[in-house]
Amino acid sequence: MDGSSELKKTPLHALNVSLGGRMVPFAGYEMPVQYTAGVMKEHLHTRAAAGLFDVSHMGQVTVRARSGDNADAARALETLVPVDVVGLGEGRQRYALFTNDEGGILDDLMIANRGDHFYVVVNAACKDADFAHMQAKIGDVCELTLHDDRALVALQGPHAEAVLAELWADISSMKFMDVRACDLHDADCIVSRSGYTGEDGFEISIPATLAETVCRRLLDHPDVLPIGLGARDSLRLEAGLCLYGNDIDTSTTPVEGGLEWAIQKVRRKGGEREGSFPGASACAPARCSPPMPKARTSSARSRPAASARMSMAPSPWATSPNPPSLPARSSMPACAESFCRSLYRPCPSSRTPSNADNSRRLPLHREERTC
Repeated sequence: MDGSSELKKTPLHALNVSLGGRMVPFAGYEMPVQYTAGVMKEHLHTRAAAGLFDVSHMGQVTVRARSGDNADAARALETLVPVDVVGLGEGRQRYALFTNDEGGILDDLMIANRGDHFYVVVNAACKDADFAHMQAKIGDVCELTLHDDRALVALQGPHAEAVLAELWADISSMKFMDVRACDLHDADCIVSRSGYTGEDGFEISIPATLAETVCRRLLDHPDVLPIGLGARDSLRLEAGLCLYGNDIDTSTTPVEGGLEWAIQKVRRKGGEREGSFPGASACAPARCSPPMPKARTSSARSRPAASARMSMAPSPWATSPNPPSLPARSSMPACAESFCRSLYRPCPSSRTPSNADNSRRLPLHREERTC
């Protein structure tokens, strides 16, 4: 993409510019890589308080069964992904993967059961291809809508619940991976308790016409700062969360990508609904595969993203006597790469880190978010 005139803009573009966002091309959109605080302060602020991210470039899709029976939509989605959609309860969401006939990963996504339909969030760079894939495979049994009339923001950090509770008191009753409809500052929103930073937090779908009003209300809180793509990248890298196109792609199966935890027992070999998705023979682990160990956390309530989404493997940034190589990819902003390198502190090889050393360590891989 050569000129900024060709780039799309999110519903929050004007707000991003007014907040001092440094706008850069990303996945076909003009997006803020950082704001006036800078990547390091934005990263640390999210870990300490709360950060607000514009992720409206991602694809939001509703999947509604033409029969009117949501179970038909669940069965249709299971022909595309290796996860248990039929068993996903109303008001819950789950991490999933689109796979091709060779078992390679076309994209990773989130699927939420909204009762009378499913709500799917896909990656920005893949959303057009993902929507075409869904239309071709399940369009005959499901009505699909790719929304351009909604914004999507993520409020992340240990103070996220307290901040959002000032707009909606019932937020504290939500568990990790719950999804609910709510009224935020007179806007009909869809809120999930989830995120991509390793912190507690929420992702909020807002009508585009009201998105700036809701976001300004959140930013009025003294604990909230706007956060750009640079810190989003360094946060997910520090938390060990994989990125599509970098850590996983069409040449990677879920097993090769360390994502077998995302395939529930009923979809594995020997399970009640084994196979029936593209590349099943290449990417479905056995039903008797050992379960993913639980992550160590001081409080599952205060850090559900770390406890429910990731495994026990310690971050190489915290334990290796030599820093691991960072991925060489154009989509990582240089400022994020520089900051990620600054996070590394060598651990003396002559001793094992103490429990105190491990208190803020984030695990390496995602564990199922219910997931």
